[in-house]
Amino acid sequence: MLIYLLIACDRLEDKQEKKLRQNLPELQAALQAYAEANAAHEVTLINECESDDCEDWQLGISQPVTRNTHLNFPVDLFNGLAEQYGIDCEVGYIEDGAREPVSYFGKHEGKGEAFLIAEYLGL
Repeated sequence: MLIYLLIACDRLEDKQEKKLRQNLPELQAALQAYAEANAAHEVTLINECESDDCEDWQLGISQPVTRNTHLNFPVDLFNGLAEQYGIDCEVGYIEDGAREPVSYFGKHEGKGEAFLIAEYLGL
């Protein structure tokens, strides 16, 4: 199964949007480092932040998973980013090129738990 984790960039309040814009370079660097360190596991960076409107941004990772334990590292990464930068995250699966969200977690949504997310994904 191909899953994705994205930083929630839509429906943000002005204060949240401003903070996201300020932290964008650090978030991009952290996700790029994770993708490069896990290239052997086919982790791919999703970095579509060219628009002036951050509601259109897509920033995160995708990676194949076959067992629920494969979710531990990416969920821990995004929990850490949520704590450090005050963001929320979306997790879901990719089927036929389309993203289907299954859960949200982070600063406002609460800490993500890999086991529960695996259940939502049907792993």
